[in-house]
Amino acid sequence: MEPLYADDTLLVFDKPSGLLAVPGRGPDKQDCLAARAQACYPDALIVHRLDMATSGLMVMARGAAAQRALSKAFAAREVDKRYIAVVAGRLESLPQAWGVIDLPIIVDWPNRPLRIVDHQLGKPSITRWRVLGHDETNLNTRVELEPITGRSHQLRVHLRELGHPILGDALYAPADVQALSSRLLLHAWSLSFVHPVAGGVLAFACPPPF
Repeated sequence: MEPLYADDTLLVFDKPSGLLAVPGRGPDKQDCLAARAQACYPDALIVHRLDMATSGLMVMARGAAAQRALSKAFAAREVDKRYIAVVAGRLESLPQAWGVIDLPIIVDWPNRPLRIVDHQLGKPSITRWRVLGHDETNLNTRVELEPITGRSHQLRVHLRELGHPILGDALYAPADVQALSSRLLLHAWSLSFVHPVAGGVLAFACPPPF
């Protein structure tokens, strides 16, 4: 699998929707971005993940030292991540442009891998969002999302709670919204961070395929 960027420290890929980031359980779930990357770059190691249904930019480290440095940057929220999504309904723009969803998330244990909002037990979860445009014909809204925290399924759960689930979301959208797209319309389009060895900011952009 060809990276968008490669040097001696890290790799950047555009992961397609429907491809696992890491191997799953069972022989039918071994094909993944990590395995494809390691076929060409044996020292490639995972730093962060995208849901199988989500497409877009993913960074991999080359070697353990780079993995530690990049993982630390992600944990310290020193990596700027932006997503594009198409959501159901007309989500109105805010006067200040960016809105904030601040709802704690926890695993829905009886229904794993689903997540739910739980104000007593959930972990702090914050997403910034802004409207990019409306499709008046199909009554949906294109939004840009910035996850401040990195909980599993955070963007999908937060938009569902906002009343505007993502089109094609087989986990969190009602059946009629799932049916509006053959894939989840969520794409990690922008990523920027300081190079852990060379210094200086690396910035990547990959427009969504929808």
